[in-house]
Amino acid sequence: ELKERLCSMLGEDGNDIWASTFHSSCARILRRDGDRLGYTSHFTIYDSDDSKRLMKEVMRELDISEKSLSPKAVLGEISRAKDELTSPEEFESGAGDDFRLKLVARAYRLYQRRLEDSDAMDFDDLIVNTVRLFQKCPEVLEYYQDRFRYIMVDEYQDTNRAQYAITQLLAAKRRNIMVVGDDDQSIYSWRGADLRNILEFESDYPEAKVVKLEQNYRSVGNILAAANAVIANNQHRKEKRLFTDSGDGEKISVYLATDERDEGRWIAGEIDRRRSEGTSYNNMAVFYRTNAQSRMLEDMLLRAGVPYRIVGGTRFFDRAEIRDVMAYLTLVVNPADDIAAKRVVNVPRRGIGKTTIERIDQYGREMNMPFLTAAELAVVDPDIRASTRNAVGEFIQVIKDGATYGGDLRKVVEMIIDKAGLIRALQDEGTDEARGRVENIQEFLGVVDEFVQTHDAEESDFAAPTVGEDESAEPVRVLRGDSLADFIEWVRLRTDLDTVTEDGQAVTLMTVHSSKGLEFDCVWVAGMEETLFPHMNSVGDAAAVE
Repeated sequence: ELKERLCSMLGEDGNDIWASTFHSSCARILRRDGDRLGYTSHFTIYDSDDSKRLMKEVMRELDISEKSLSPKAVLGEISRAKDELTSPEEFESGAGDDFRLKLVARAYRLYQRRLEDSDAMDFDDLIVNTVRLFQKCPEVLEYYQDRFRYIMVDEYQDTNRAQYAITQLLAAKRRNIMVVGDDDQSIYSWRGADLRNILEFESDYPEAKVVKLEQNYRSVGNILAAANAVIANNQHRKEKRLFTDSGDGEKISVYLATDERDEGRWIAGEIDRRRSEGTSYNNMAVFYRTNAQSRMLEDMLLRAGVPYRIVGGTRFFDRAEIRDVMAYLTLVVNPADDIAAKRVVNVPRRGIGKTTIERIDQYGREMNMPFLTAAELAVVDPDIRASTRNAVGEFIQVIKDGATYGGDLRKVVEMIIDKAGLIRALQDEGTDEARGRVENIQEFLGVVDEFVQTHDAEESDFAAPTVGEDESAEPVRVLRGDSLADFIEWVRLRTDLDTVTEDGQAVTLMTVHSSKGLEFDCVWVAGMEETLFPHMNSVGDAAAVE
């Protein structure tokens, strides 16, 4: 978009101006001069998948168990270190006596060495190595300082410490730098964005001129007044008052729901009302703070026949962790379900590799038996490593134990999830994404409660036709509230409801984070309550609450 506008203003000259992300600018610079750091001009850039694979190899080599520390968590720590320009050596000396950080430090050091051996960089290295290049080779820095006499950085509140260092170095010679940003819109601290960059800009450049862009062209007066009133409580911010020429508009309405079911029902009703008044589904959106909240909203929209699409997320029952839970429950009820067995035989990771799974599969085919039965043969197969045999045995035991549980359905489901170790493995990962997955599994237990409350445990499986009905009719299937098999059937039938309208219109569901920069005529925000908004992870920390 920027390039197009530049070229329409400046003709061919527009092509000489660099307009790109930090990462792609740095990649260009390193392709030209990376040899000074020991890279060739055709170094590989690793995406997150490549990095994860490499980290797994590194951890295997260092004998760090994935059970005690997940590759994802290690990569998260390393990424944060690189955002702060912390080298493996500095990270190691800062780890002190912290056992976990010491393991990360060892992995960081070897991971970096492996990358260099492969003439490769990960995404964070593109920034870090450009800073290193500029610091190590003043003549390269000077070339780019002369090349970029004017620098503009957009969304400056979302820059991290390493990106800040690059702009500082490039602007040092002429001090022609302009940054555009809003400290009140800094929502990416969890991605390494550092608000100090924008708050301290004027002390870095005392001669800077500040222009406040306080007129808002998107919203109406009442919405801005509410936003101003909330944000005014923040201590660390630049003072500003947003205004608009668009008039006050409708008042913001607040609905006090008794619980999330009532909330979802009310929103679905309001969407219906707006639709009948002529607003298209495409112009309506429902926002929430955590992905787990979408489950009840989806449920209520399904019941009201409102078509919806989820942006930046997956429908609740399609999420990997929920499918994993469902696969375990399905196996307990039906051990012959091979698809379910193969899905979770190594979830969470037990060290059962592809080769072992293929071998079990082959036994099953040769002897015409289900995967799970064939797995019992693998347990006594001397050709398979002892640790792998034990892992397969543990998996079989989880399923067998699950079949012996009885009584309260929620407790049964909780015990199966616990025995499988699904939540434990996610907690060990320690990332924001993993915490979100744990919330989803906990929300799934709410689905179990709902099933139990709406189905009587005492009813027989089939109800006879009532008097007056056709006596020869098939008896009606009645689901029992204490039956795991009935619960699974109930979930499957409900998630198969197809809800896209003929004309392809749908209400948009997304997290507040995903909505940044979008516009809708009509928005509902669900779950505006303590521990959700602000989230419980932030409540104890004043800066996080801001």
